[in-house]
Order: sequence, then structure tokens, then C-alpha cells
Amino acid sequence: MITVKEIEKAVGELDKHDLSSFRDWFTVFDQTQWDAQIEQDISQGKLDNLAAEAISEHKQGNSRSL
Repeated sequence: MITVKEIEKAVGELDKHDLSSFRDWFTVFDQTQWDAQIEQDISQGKLDNLAAEAISEHKQGNSRSL
């Protein structure tokens, strides 16, 4: 298995073009991972308490329009 240190070294050796391509790829990869984690948390009910609290605060007038 590749270590983080090996990845850091490889990224540090990329030229500008490849670094830019890697950055773009990693941004999409990271966002996809984040979205999957949020979906999993939602389906497992991990955010239910936070949502209920936010709705309660809103109903009490403790929110504002964006």
C-alpha cells in the first residue's frame, strides 16, 4: 500500500500542468467523498437532531433570510 509520505513526494514532483490536473481531480474526488458521507449520515439519522434543532430555532424566529 502507498503511504501518505509517498503520495506527498509524488505530488511534490509534478510539473505545473500535472499538478493543476491533479488538483482538479482531487477537488472532484474530495467533494464526491464528502457528498457520500453526508448521504450516509442522513440515511443513518445522524443529522436528525441538528435538523430538528434548526427547525425549532426557525419557528421561534431565530433565523434570517439569506
